[in-house]
Order: sequence, then C-alpha cells, then structure tokens
Amino acid sequence: MAYKRLGDLLLSVGLITEEQLDEALKISKSEGKRLGAVLIETHVITEMQLIDVLKIQLGVEFVDLTKVEIPVALANLVPKNIARKYTVVPVRAVGSELYLAMVDPLNFVAIEEVKSVTKRRVIPMIATAFATERAITALYGAEGVSRAIDELQRDLVNEENAAGVQDSTATLDLEDRESAPTIRLVNSIIERAVSENASDIHLEPQEDGMSVRIRVDGLLRQIITVPKNLQPSITSRIKIMGGINIAERRVPQDGRANLRVRQKDVDLRISTLPTIYGEKIVLRLLMKSEQLLTSAGIGLAGKNLEKYQDLLRNSNGVILIVGPTGSGKSSSMYTMIQELNRDEVNLVTLEDPVEYNLDKINQVQINEKVGMTFAAGLRAILRQDPDIIAVGEIRDGETAEIAMRAAITGHLVLSTLHTGDAVSTLDRLVDIGVEPYLITSALKGVVAQRLVRKICPHCRTAYTPTEEELESLHLPTQDPGRYKFYRGKGCSECMDTGYRGRTATFEILEMNAALRHRFREGATREELLAEAQKGGFQTMLEDCRRLVLDGVTTVDEANRILHTTDE
Repeated sequence: MAYKRLGDLLLSVGLITEEQLDEALKISKSEGKRLGAVLIETHVITEMQLIDVLKIQLGVEFVDLTKVEIPVALANLVPKNIARKYTVVPVRAVGSELYLAMVDPLNFVAIEEVKSVTKRRVIPMIATAFATERAITALYGAEGVSRAIDELQRDLVNEENAAGVQDSTATLDLEDRESAPTIRLVNSIIERAVSENASDIHLEPQEDGMSVRIRVDGLLRQIITVPKNLQPSITSRIKIMGGINIAERRVPQDGRANLRVRQKDVDLRISTLPTIYGEKIVLRLLMKSEQLLTSAGIGLAGKNLEKYQDLLRNSNGVILIVGPTGSGKSSSMYTMIQELNRDEVNLVTLEDPVEYNLDKINQVQINEKVGMTFAAGLRAILRQDPDIIAVGEIRDGETAEIAMRAAITGHLVLSTLHTGDAVSTLDRLVDIGVEPYLITSALKGVVAQRLVRKICPHCRTAYTPTEEELESLHLPTQDPGRYKFYRGKGCSECMDTGYRGRTATFEILEMNAALRHRFREGATREELLAEAQKGGFQTMLEDCRRLVLDGVTTVDEANRILHTTDE
C-alpha cells in the first residue's frame, strides 16, 4: 500500500512513467527494497526530487540535519538498533510529541515501532540518507562517548577515594580502567571517523583537556574534547591496540592495528609524539577497499590513463610517483602493484610502513633501528630473483642509485619521491647524487599528482566565470559567457562545504629520446618542459582545467593545487 501511494504521488507530478513504476515495483519486490530507494538507485529520480514531492504532497517538513543540534539525551528515547534498522533519528521532543527525521516518511512500520518504544506521538520529517546516517552515528557515538566518559570519571573518583592503595596495584588499576568504558570511548571515536570517511584522527593534549579532531577531505575538524584526567586512559588504550610500549612516554613510537568497523576492514597506523601536555597521537585510517586500487578509483582518465598504461607495459626501468605528503602517492603505487601482480612474476615491496596487506605479494617492512634501511633492503631484494620491485620511498642518493642500477639490469622498479612536478624530478635526482647517465638509462617515466576536492553532486550549480578565474586557468578572457564553471552551494549531503570526496589530478612525463638528449646536454627545467610538450606532455594545469570544465572540481581548488607547484 505504501509503495502504491508513493508511486501515485510520483506519477501525479510527472516525475516517472507507468513503465518506470512497473519496473521499479518488480525490482522492489524481488530485492526487498523500498520503492523510493529503487527509483533513486536506478537513476529514475534523484533523492532531492523525491524529497520535494513528499514535502509538497504530504506536508512533511524537510530537516537539514547538518544544521540541527540534536540533544544527546534523545539517544535514550529511540534505541540505536531501531534507528539503524529504519534509518531514522530523533530530532527533538516537545511534550508528548517526538519529531523523527526519516529517509522514508512513508515507512509506517518504522513510525509505529518508534511510537511503541517511546510512547509518544511521532511526527515524521524527511532528511537525506547521507545526512541521516551521519546524524545517527554522531548522536549514538556522542551518547556512547558521554556514557563512557561518565563511567571513567566515576572510576577515577572511586580510585581517589579508595584508602590504602599501594604502588604495587598501579598496573591492576590501569587494567581496570582500560576495560569497557575506555574501549567504548576509543571505538566510538574511530567509528565516527570511519563514518565521516576521515583519513586521520588527531588526539591532541592541551592544558585543559584532550582535543579530538578528524581530517575529512584534507581538512581537520573538531569532534569532541576529552577531560584532561581521562587522557592517560585513552592514550594507554590506543597504545595497547597498536602494540606500543605504554610505559615509554619520552620518545616517539609507532604501531599499527587491524579493525573491522561498520562492515569495513580498517588498517590503523598509530604514531605518538611527546608534547609539553602529554603524548599527541595520530591514527591514520586506511580502508582496505579494492575500489581504490584501480586506475579509475584514483582518478586517471583520458590521455593520462593511456600514458599510465604505456608505462606499465615496461618490463624494466624506473617509474616514479611524485608529489608532496598527502597527495595520494601511496594509493597510486598500490594501484600499480595490483595491476602488475601476476602469477608469473616475483613482485617484492619495500615499505615504511606497510600500509595495505596485499595477497600473493612479498611485502617487506623497513626497520632502521636494526639496519633494515631502504638501501639495505633493496640490496637484499636483488638477491631474491625479483621481476618487479616497489620501493615505498626514495629518501637518499644511495637508494636512488641502487634502484636505477637495478632497473638497468632488467628489473622494473616503482617508487615515490617528494618533488613539486614531473619535470623537476630530473633535477631532484641529480641533487640527491644520482649520475645523469643513470637517470637517462633507467628512468621510464614520472607520474606527478595532487588531490583536489570534488564538487558535491547534490548542490552543484553552474555559473559564468570571471575574467580572473579564466586567466588563472590560462583560458581566453573574451566572452566569458561561453564557459560554464561549477561550484557547490552547500547542502546537508556535504555538510555545507560544497565539496564531497576527493580525486587526483595528474601530469605524466614519459621519457623519450629527445628528452634524454636534452637532459644530457644540461637543459634547464623550462627547456626540458618545452621539449616534453613537443612529445604530448600535458601539465597539471591542463588536467586541472579539464576537471574544472567537466564540473568535477572548482577553480578555487584548482588554483590551490597549482599554487603549490613551480608552474
């Protein structure tokens, strides 16, 4: 009955046809999905179109959950399992009424169950799926954090009030304190970060508490502040998770852990750093998603994809991936590794640290404390009959020279290097001590990249660019009206930022005979760039321009990236 009612509403406003409705109802019945979800997934309608119809036809209020402060106490009214089961979240309680944000306000079963549990009259409101999921995680995560903090505070008070506590019981007290409340608190923080697609969690000790921030799409955002007296418990719990010495607080330490959070496998890289207010901890979250380890997943397209595939056809030589920290170099290298890994080749990696555990690949962990450096590891790998070698990072001339010589003797070597752009990589290799003849003999190509934020597809709008914006992308400024740029207005799907997710922008330099000749002659960077462009080299400026004109990113993002290069 609910499906037919929604179908009638959509038919009445002309959003769908009878044929589309019949097909969607068949899918709905066979897959057990609600009609609205099927129509959105099959791209017959958008989520906002559905919301607009329901608002007008049913008189249901739309709520932007990114702009609503939901009281933590409401988590006690609607159990978490019901909220997740029906994708609903309580927004506010007024007298005997409960305002409930729902993805599907026609889900009468959900309304009745919430009504039965809360003993209140339920007033449905409509919200987007993304915003509702995020609000559920935030509300119940905050409730879990609040409860865990309260329990930890009580435990500490009880300890302080306990008489006759001896130093010999300190370890036992710590273990007690590291039990359920601390575990729940740390798990809630990590779950919140995973739900927000964060790349890092920063736990920063301050004079009056521990600040917890997460990095989403490259920007840090505060989520909670933990009371100062709970800092040792949180720090110890994370250290235990990462196999880090909890007694050592004077020197930086590293660790790692594997977790499963919300049906996602997550690798945690944990780093501690002593500060004046205690140990700062950073957790890097690495999602084990095969989708990321594909050329499409990292953002390669068009001519750059063709050049990338040409480079991977080499059976020997060096391929370098360059860019600053946080530019996605590791993801690109893992993508190459995945695509090159075959049963008939021996592929060995040398990493610090090993970020993703890959099947059927020999992965070696650097340990400089015992002398297992990149250079030493590379020498050892060459005695292991390798076909392909992936070196996590070239940090010095010794490692670079060994890699180049290995490539000349018939191996394919992949590695990363910190340089500003593709052409500057040649000078950088010379700067760290690699002989030019080795570079021209071994280097096959350079992949330079940066990460840009993508425009939110839900609030993307077109506009006519200004002359300044056109100039920044080296486009003709006459008749700006012939161009169409895009930006996000900000909505509940992107937390009013106008951006959602990131992609990479590339420039790929393939070494050819003319470029090698010019490099041996001692040509300047500008001369090398001109020679490369004769051979079809496209700069990052050109790739950014494509992304802007295609509506993938904004001109502001493109300028931010380009201003960090030496263009």
